[in-house]
Amino acid sequence: MELRQLRYFLKVVEHGSLGRAALELNVGTSALSQQISKLENELSTRLLTRSSIGVSPTPAGIAFQHHAQLTLRQAENAAQAAQRERMSGYVSLGFAPSTSSVLALPLIAVMRQRYPNIQLHMVEMLSGYLSSQLQARQLDLAILFHSDPGRRYRVRPLLDEKLFLISPSGLPGVPSGDSVTLAELTQVPLVLPSDQHGLRSTINNAFTHSRCEPSVVMNVDGLALLMETVKAGYAATIQPGAVAARAGEQGLHVVQIADAHAGRRNLLVSLPDDELSPAALAARVAILETTRELVANGRWPGAHLLDEHDA
Repeated sequence: MELRQLRYFLKVVEHGSLGRAALELNVGTSALSQQISKLENELSTRLLTRSSIGVSPTPAGIAFQHHAQLTLRQAENAAQAAQRERMSGYVSLGFAPSTSSVLALPLIAVMRQRYPNIQLHMVEMLSGYLSSQLQARQLDLAILFHSDPGRRYRVRPLLDEKLFLISPSGLPGVPSGDSVTLAELTQVPLVLPSDQHGLRSTINNAFTHSRCEPSVVMNVDGLALLMETVKAGYAATIQPGAVAARAGEQGLHVVQIADAHAGRRNLLVSLPDDELSPAALAARVAILETTRELVANGRWPGAHLLDEHDA
């Protein structure tokens, strides 16, 4: 079995077509078909079902796909290790933009100080996309807000964080005080992420639980642009403590939302331990320790650490 055969197989499954896969791989369709057939003969099983409209994996092909992805990734890591004399490993980490804003730089500092020969690959995207990247074995670990119980993940509760109202000075309708309730915010113009964003679902559910509705005047799906909109004075926003940690430094008014259900849970989700490299296992420990330090030093507002066994 050759690595290129695994690569060919995965590309055919991705495109659902021998022809389209051959074009991307820059090989002839007949040569690609021969390599797939050779692989199937070696395994003594059919991996692909061929039809007039394309190809699709058989049940055996679906089972093989998972291990082919993992094998190729480990081979790539091995090649990178050989290319760097002092290489000690490679790890890919995923964060939602809000989490990244408070955790990423402190974590980088810890990893560079403890493990200078571990190469970090850090990805910032919406939580739902991070889950897909984990499933495709393109990430080792990610901090998510929901996990699929059907997936073979290692899930560790990390922390609960409260939601905060973040507003520019002088915005009409913003109540005064050290805390606010959602019921007091129904007349405050809000800029929020759109419905495809996990945070928006959390906010909508919190308002529904409080039997009131937010006054959303704008949807923005980029955290940087959303916060610039707030700083420009167009609206307030509701964000978790990870974002509130930076908002106060930008001259914005930050106040915690008092409703008990106005918050979200952060989960540290990884591939199973038997699929993680030593570098990834070290990074998981570093994430836990960095998070604890941030919370203990008050640098993650409204955050409450969770024990590994918290439901």
